[in-house]
Amino acid sequence: MRTFRAARPRVLLTALAAGTLLLTSACDDTAKPSQDQAAGAAPATAASPTATQTPTPTPKPTGEADPALKPFYGQQIAWAACPADPKAEQAKIDISGMQCGRLHVPLDYANPATDALDLALVKLPAAKPDQRIGSLMVNPGGPGESGVEMVEYGAKDFSGALHNRFDVIGFDPRGTGGSSPITCLDDKQRDEQSQVDEPLDPAARKTASDRKEAQYIAACQAKSGKLLPFVGTRNSARDMDVLRAAVGDRKLNYLGVSYGTYLGALYAEEFPKNSGRLILDGAVDPAADSLDEGVDQQIGFEKSFERFAADCVDNHAEECSLGSNPDKAAQKAADFLDGLRDHPLTAKDGRKLSSGLAWTGVVRMLYGDEKTDWQYLRNGLGWAMKRDKGDLLLAFADDYDGRDQNGHYNATQEALGAIRCADMSRPAPTPEKAQEVVAKLKAEAPLMSKGVSVDDYTEAGCAHWPFQSPEKPHTVRAEGADPILVVGSTGDPATPYAAAEALAKGFAKAALLTRVGEGHGAFGKGNACIDQAMEAYLTEGTMPPEGTRCS
Repeated sequence: MRTFRAARPRVLLTALAAGTLLLTSACDDTAKPSQDQAAGAAPATAASPTATQTPTPTPKPTGEADPALKPFYGQQIAWAACPADPKAEQAKIDISGMQCGRLHVPLDYANPATDALDLALVKLPAAKPDQRIGSLMVNPGGPGESGVEMVEYGAKDFSGALHNRFDVIGFDPRGTGGSSPITCLDDKQRDEQSQVDEPLDPAARKTASDRKEAQYIAACQAKSGKLLPFVGTRNSARDMDVLRAAVGDRKLNYLGVSYGTYLGALYAEEFPKNSGRLILDGAVDPAADSLDEGVDQQIGFEKSFERFAADCVDNHAEECSLGSNPDKAAQKAADFLDGLRDHPLTAKDGRKLSSGLAWTGVVRMLYGDEKTDWQYLRNGLGWAMKRDKGDLLLAFADDYDGRDQNGHYNATQEALGAIRCADMSRPAPTPEKAQEVVAKLKAEAPLMSKGVSVDDYTEAGCAHWPFQSPEKPHTVRAEGADPILVVGSTGDPATPYAAAEALAKGFAKAALLTRVGEGHGAFGKGNACIDQAMEAYLTEGTMPPEGTRCS
């Protein structure tokens, strides 16, 4: 689940959807290739963007029962060996046993004959075919992250019972990765914008933000306008149902992390009778007000930052650059990061580590836990604070922003904004609400909301975006679906634990599994209790006992 510091509205998506959830993968710890190499295939050309298109409201699509959709539901996927991937070889990741393919889906499900696009797929075949249950579809989050990469570069996380009994299938959702990715700014433009900190003065900041937003929207319209109305999560849920049928599964078995929980929830709502065993990990609450949820997310990162800083002093004094007082460590780190606004560091490649980029690098590593990414964050801060070397923090920010070593950006960030705006158009908050938001941020996240003002929260989310979504926040009941397993982590900064509680409570039939610990998401964290509970549910349909907590 992606987040952005409120005092860093240089990020265009904040201007487009201020206060809305910005999500990311929980599987960021493995080396990944650029998304344009995912599945070894060129993006589909069937829906190459031309001009902005606003769809006319039509009756709700009826899925497999719709005669117009039968050609899509009846297609056969031409699975073949995945092409060689030099980046995978460099990372010593073996994808030779995987298969790649494409899924043909309508651009507009209400008018399926008008246009179509192809989705990139990868399959890790079941290791024990005689014990095979079916397929396990996966989504790592974002929105905008690659499901293809989740399988290719995270195959080890599916080892054991999951690999033995399922064909694990990753797909790049429409508008992302190898599936007609949304394209707006070029690499040079994104570099230029990322290295400039926005003005501290609210009026000057709004002027700069409005100018960048206009440039960004015009670029998106020019390059991807045709796709913009159709990249919403509900359409991706419909794509998953086509994929379920195309691989021959009667019901969908699914693992969604972070934003992937929203995709899974909408699937269960849209296709309850086709919903099999669904795990929703690091949950988003579809009923939550997006502004409130964005504020809660920022507070979650502030608390995680404080816990990281205290842990640095208390348990890693020999390598900690944050002093000797755990109560003041977070403030010391924040003062240094804010100071980069006036005194940026120069990396080896000549790029500047601005304050905004440094904070982005910090946030990126707070997605991990005390056993993994916190160590790298200690090193990154140490390099910057003691040696004036910002290369590590810049590398963390690049990973977050989808920038590779050659300066090429993948589609994640631009897909994120387009998908979020296609999902929900939040009305402008009242003046009273804006005041409430700012007061809460200053009280509970003072370090990460330094400089925020009411002016940053006056506009509606996606107010100037060319497509206004009819979707609204609502409780997903999924009546008629099989029991759903929701997983939450108590120290999750990106999707706070309360969202998992709310999502589980909203479903007609669901159970909540709790991981007690830091970091975003529970899958792939090496927690044996969590892993065993997930395996038992997916392979046998056995829900964990009510109230199960895994430390």
